Amino acid sequence: FQMNLCSLLAVFSLIMIINAKQDDTCEVCTKVLGDAMSKVTDGERNKPDVIGRVIREHCGTARNKDHKLCFYIGALPESATSIMNDVTKPLSWSMPPAKVCDKLKAMDAQICELKYDKPLDWKTIDLKKMRVKELKNILNDWGEVCKGCTEKTEFIKKIEELKSKYVKEEL
Repeated sequence: FQMNLCSLLAVFSLIMIINAKQDDTCEVCTKVLGDAMSKVTDGERNKPDVIGRVIREHCGTARNKDHKLCFYIGALPESATSIMNDVTKPLSWSMPPAKVCDKLKAMDAQICELKYDKPLDWKTIDLKKMRVKELKNILNDWGEVCKGCTEKTEFIKKIEELKSKYVKEEL
């Protein structure tokens, strides 16, 4: 009986791990399409051209990973190719964004390879131990630049100056 219980627990754990992995696949795509669809009025949710326009408008202000996804699907003027029809038509049929993204994965695997960076723990972070590239990424995520910064200490100083504006948790 105990062996069966252990086997059952192992199978259950495996199922939970597989489901957890499925939940975070295409996280950027699902979020971007979900956010864009939330801007489409109820009466126009069945119109692919309206959905396409809203996605393009949404992508116009997107940054970082969201911007990269917009580039991949062709929602930006500088995109090399476009698969917007494969995005807008299923959405107009009320297909959930996660399912649309899953279908897009078959066309372009890099769409679902985009993942959001884990949030930084500002209580324990040591900026001095970070690379300059990581410091630049923090500023980039905030939409800021450090003009004239050449030394690591200058990037750290800029982050420290702006931290209160962008880090909302208790420090």
